[in-house]
Order: sequence, then C-alpha cells, then structure tokens
Amino acid sequence: MTRRATRPVRIGPRAAAALVLVTLIGIAAFGWPLLADGQSGLAHSQDAPWLFAALLPLLVAVVVATIADNGMDAKAVAMLGVLAAVGAALRPLGAGTAGLEPMFFLMVLSGRVLGPGFGFVLGSVTMFASALLTGGVGPWMPFQMLALGWFALGAGLLPGPERIRGRAELAMLAAYGFLGSFAYGTVMNLQGWVMLQGMGQGVSFHPGDPVAANLARFAAYCLATSLGWDLGRAALTVVLTLALGATLLKALRRATRKAAFDAPVSFESQRVRTDAEGDIRVPRR
Repeated sequence: MTRRATRPVRIGPRAAAALVLVTLIGIAAFGWPLLADGQSGLAHSQDAPWLFAALLPLLVAVVVATIADNGMDAKAVAMLGVLAAVGAALRPLGAGTAGLEPMFFLMVLSGRVLGPGFGFVLGSVTMFASALLTGGVGPWMPFQMLALGWFALGAGLLPGPERIRGRAELAMLAAYGFLGSFAYGTVMNLQGWVMLQGMGQGVSFHPGDPVAANLARFAAYCLATSLGWDLGRAALTVVLTLALGATLLKALRRATRKAAFDAPVSFESQRVRTDAEGDIRVPRR
C-alpha cells in the first residue's frame, strides 16, 4: 500500500489573492522603466525603498492569509525559520564565484514538498536573511527577494508528487532548477540594466524608446554579460538536485508528515460530575 503524498501547507483563497497582489506589484516594479518616457529620471535605487516597504507587509499578509486559511500553523512557521536559516547559510559557500549559489537547489526541493505559498515566503525570507548575513544589502535586495520567491513558488506549482515520483520527479526538478536559474538571472538583469546607460548602442537601455527595441538590446545585454553566471548557477542547481535531491525530499516529507501540518484539531468534551458535597469530580480514563 502506497502512502499518499500531500502538500501540508495549502493555499486558500485569501493566500492566493495575497500572492497575486504581490506578484502584480513585483511585475510593475521590475518592468515600469520600459514604459516610462525619457524624462522620468529612471533609477531603481530610488524605487527600491518603496518596493521593500511594500514587500514586507505583503509577505506578512501572505503568511497571515495562509494561517487564516488553515494552511500554516506554528510548526510550519518553525520549519520556515529553519529552512530560511539553512538557505542563508548556504549562500556564502559559493561566494558568488561564477554564479555558484547552492541555496537554489534547497528552494526547489522545499517549494516542491511544502507548496507554492510556503515556497514564496521561504524564498523571500531566505534572501533577506542571506543579505543581512553577507552584507549584500542594497537597492537590489527587494528585487532579489521577489525573484527568489517566484523561483521557489514555481517549484511548488509543478505537477503533484502523487503523479510524478522517483527518478522522473528528480529529472523534472533538475530541469526546473536549470530553467528557473536562468529566469532568475534574467529578471535580476532587468533590474540592473535600466540603471546602466552608455555601455554601447547595441546593449544599453534607452529611456523612451519602443519596448521592442529595448527588449532586443536587453537580450544582447544578457548574452554579453551574464550568460556564464547564469549557466554556473543552473549547472550547480542541477548537480545538487540530482545528487542530494532524493535524500532531502525524503527528509522533508518525513518531517512534514511527523509535524502533521494538516491534521485537524479537535477537543473532546468531558461530562463534569459533582459529589454529594457539590465538589467537582473529573472522571478517570
């Protein structure tokens, strides 16, 4: 008899609405310079504090909405803290060399086991904690929090473990980690590219130009500057997922089964009796 695989941290309607809202705000934050005119004074360093100020309460809203939808309890919050601490500790191991960031494979596996809502919060909190740990606090940090949150969320949206298990599941997660690593790098390039002007006619951002023309320059910029870094991140994520994925998936699933996040809580009522003198007597079992 096979044990049914479940995702203990479910997304209810309120949590889904909060995730949609934070995603729309993130898309607007990344993409608004492409639609602005040439006199807008483009600089993500100016809008980053506002994005960070909006992102933190929205992350809290996702957690609160998930709790309200009976998808997260104190045990899930504790696991969130543990995994975020582990992810933050993994990031300095690569030291940013050639894009090697070992925490990405942990985000893939955690999002897979614990679901998209948990994954989004985990990715954002992990990036925040790692930035504090490594001193990487700057105008890019809220954008990194969003991008890694989306990365972990996507892993939670893959076909369910009740449909794909074993080697096929690892292959799927490795493929997602490979493509998602490039997607993360591309999204983060968009944040930095609009602030770098005068690099060359073929790769520089031109405020006020048609979106299609700027996107063509952006593609050339990605190929010229970050392809090697993204490839290193993607390759390491694939290797770690295939090498350690089976063991870590079992450990995460065992931990979530023992924690029983989705177990209903019930209270049994006891009949209160009184003795001849009117004192309360509790029945023994």
